[in-house]
Amino acid sequence: MAFTNKLVYLDTAATTQPHPKVVEVMIKYLTENYGNPSSVHKFGSTVRNAIEEARELIANEINADAGEIYFTGGGTESDNFTIRGLALESSFNSKKYDIVSSLLEHHAVLDSISFLEKFGFNFIKVPINYDGNIDNNTYRGLLNNNTLLVSFMHVNNEIGVINDITKLNEIAKEKGIYTHSDCVQSFGKYKIDVKKMNLDLFCANAHKINGPKGIGFAYIKSGTPIKPLIVGGSQERNRRGGTENVAGILGLAEAIKIFSENREYYFLHVSNIKKHFVNLLSGLEGIFINGGENTSPYILSISLNPEMYKTDTESILVFLDINGIAASSGSACMSGSVKPSHVITALGKGDEYAKGTIRFSFDYNTTITDIDYTVEILSKLLKQIKRK
Repeated sequence: MAFTNKLVYLDTAATTQPHPKVVEVMIKYLTENYGNPSSVHKFGSTVRNAIEEARELIANEINADAGEIYFTGGGTESDNFTIRGLALESSFNSKKYDIVSSLLEHHAVLDSISFLEKFGFNFIKVPINYDGNIDNNTYRGLLNNNTLLVSFMHVNNEIGVINDITKLNEIAKEKGIYTHSDCVQSFGKYKIDVKKMNLDLFCANAHKINGPKGIGFAYIKSGTPIKPLIVGGSQERNRRGGTENVAGILGLAEAIKIFSENREYYFLHVSNIKKHFVNLLSGLEGIFINGGENTSPYILSISLNPEMYKTDTESILVFLDINGIAASSGSACMSGSVKPSHVITALGKGDEYAKGTIRFSFDYNTTITDIDYTVEILSKLLKQIKRK
């Protein structure tokens, strides 16, 4: 079967197309203002000043101080930096070794905790319900004098379920526990206030909001202990060595400006897209929607009924791709892996259910026509894989 000429991109939770204004800004800092920010001459000071302006912009966006913003290589590095950095720096004095989180977290969080388990830390797993929500009372009961950190993502990257991190962190703060959140899928799309959300550590990146890949940042509340992850340079106030990705940082800042100015319009647009998609899917047999009602309009996760359909992750995605539709089975950080989603299996659903799971995700470029075509192709797929 030949590939179609039609292309529909519904994988924005993996990455987004850089906004033209972002590209324009980045080109300027790749061709004209190309100095090293650590240099003392004018070439260096020009870009150093631009970086500090970007830092100030980001701080204002999340109600933080500029000195609490640290640029990194992306969300994964930010999660590693903050979780591992806090644990390894503070545990010697605090004698606290429990980290409370859930199995729905991104692998950047789960693998950071796994790494720390080799050093005597304990992963305390919070039970979640069938839709991926956390019961506050059960969670509260897991916190004690040995709890160092709680970590919960704001918006789940696979099923889009929204955690009430303000409440979860408020409960943790009653016991003086540090709080962390991976906000990669919510930053820019939702208004974030680190003070109101009781956050000590916060992570985000650029390429989920039409910025460049390879750049992110970590918010580290003033006074929070952190051991550097990358050493060998005095950049980022001696906490993250290495010459700054100047074009990336300025591209990130421009993407934030654009999203901040258009946040309400974008949110309404994707809400209408998702509502239209769900309405059309209701006319197809044997499709489950994951995450319940408390989910982001930017993400729609569906699963095919394994009793009705032959589920195979790779075959489903290849069929969609041949027909010009880009979607995924879950996180894009698994190097092209088509393994069943760890999030779906963590919800207590079987492998066959997980193998029939597809994640669609949207942004301001997504159109109603894209959705109509996608549902048309899905209906053809269902006919081909229906059990006899």
